[in-house]
Amino acid sequence: MELEAGAIVEGRVTRITDFGAFVEFPNGESGLVHISQIAHEFVRNVRDHLQEGDVVSVLVLGRDERGRLDLSIKELTPAPVEPPRPKRLPRQAPEFENKLKSFLRGSGGGGKKLGGKGGRKRR
Repeated sequence: MELEAGAIVEGRVTRITDFGAFVEFPNGESGLVHISQIAHEFVRNVRDHLQEGDVVSVLVLGRDERGRLDLSIKELTPAPVEPPRPKRLPRQAPEFENKLKSFLRGSGGGGKKLGGKGGRKRR
């Protein structure tokens, strides 16, 4: 049975590397699930998600120029729902901003360097 792009097939993880996992199918053919195709979230270590001997369903993405199967587990799992972003806080009232600027100017905290050239004061 020839595996074509778009096919969903079950296979067994036969080997895990730093860059992905090799999956073998009942027909004896095998392919690679690249680390970027394992999960929607960032995968630092393949072994955190897969172990040798695991039976997994994969989507055949296609074949590379050398005829090797490119596989994906991620494409078969629903994408996580992004939590809503928090609303931006409204700007402070202008009178508060003016009072804060005035306070900082009066306290010497306005970011200006004292002593002309900067550094330690010489005596």
